[in-house]
Amino acid sequence: MADVLKHQGNFHWKGVEVLDYKNEGTHFQSVTRQILSKGHHELPAELRYFEIAPAGYSTLERHEHEHLIVVLKGRGQALSGAEIVTLDPFDVVRIPSAVWHQFRASRGEPLGFLCLVHKDRDRPQRPEVEQLAQLQSDPVIAAFVRS
Repeated sequence: MADVLKHQGNFHWKGVEVLDYKNEGTHFQSVTRQILSKGHHELPAELRYFEIAPAGYSTLERHEHEHLIVVLKGRGQALSGAEIVTLDPFDVVRIPSAVWHQFRASRGEPLGFLCLVHKDRDRPQRPEVEQLAQLQSDPVIAAFVRS
C-alpha cells in the first residue's frame, strides 16, 4: 500500500507543519522547513522541504553525511566547498560529505528545495574561526558567505 502525502498548493502539504529552520541562532535568516517523510525501514532517508525567503540564507555548515537537493521553486545560489553554483528550478545538487555549504535566495524571490538525507545522520558542524578565515581567503567566497 502506498503512502500519499497530498500537496495543498503553495508548497505546503496536508498535515505537515511548517517549522522554523532551527530552534535558535543568528547564523541563518528567513528559512522554514517541512518534514515530508521521516523514512521507513526499507528506505532509511528523510525528505524535507526548505524554503528560504528573498535575501535569506541557511547556516554555513558541514556534515559527515551527504545531501541531495532538488530545487522546486525560485532561484538562488549555493556554496559547496570552494564553488558557488547558481540554482534554478529543477536543478539537482549533491553536497558531498564533510563539505562546507550554504544556500541563499539571492534573486529577490524565495528559494524552495527538497533535501534528501539519511535518517540517521550526524549533527551539523559550524566553522571555527580558523576554518572561516580559510574559506574567506577567497574573495568570491568571502563576499558570498553569511555567518
